[in-house]
Amino acid sequence: MSVQSLMVPVGTPAPDFALPDLDGHTHARADYTAGPGLLVIFACNHCPYVRHIESKLGEVLGTLTIPTIAVCTNDADAYPDDAPEGLRAQADRAGWKFPYLIDESQQVGRAFSAACTPDFFLYDARLELAYRGAFDESTPGNGKLVTGNELRAAIENVLARTPVPEPHRPSMGCSIKWRA
Repeated sequence: MSVQSLMVPVGTPAPDFALPDLDGHTHARADYTAGPGLLVIFACNHCPYVRHIESKLGEVLGTLTIPTIAVCTNDADAYPDDAPEGLRAQADRAGWKFPYLIDESQQVGRAFSAACTPDFFLYDARLELAYRGAFDESTPGNGKLVTGNELRAAIENVLARTPVPEPHRPSMGCSIKWRA
């Protein structure tokens, strides 16, 4: 069943985090305080909504200079495709050059109010939320072209230090797979 992002209020500060990437290196909020912003993507390997956009996401982010991290909050015991080896295969397949972090405790996903995969949180240079919403209007089966135009425009605004015009259309995807 698909769900939508929770639409955290614009201006909300980025939650603190410190998580390992697929190679065991820790990435923390403090690593991104020098600007120009930060894109946090809640993603996973098994979700058809993420797979639908993953290659275009890699392409779009390969052309924009914004620090980016992906975070997998899903319960990998219940969803083994979302274990580190599956995430590494996804990053390779999709051409993702940004760190993919593991939120094993699921505390970071809860702190961000992540609801679905994909779920995008774009922060400005002050690490205040500037955009939360969709990659574009394409979803699996709706026949619309995957472009990334909504996220791309939001990133361009953040890089230009201008507000991202609202309204922001919520992202839609698979629910985060929380542990019981």
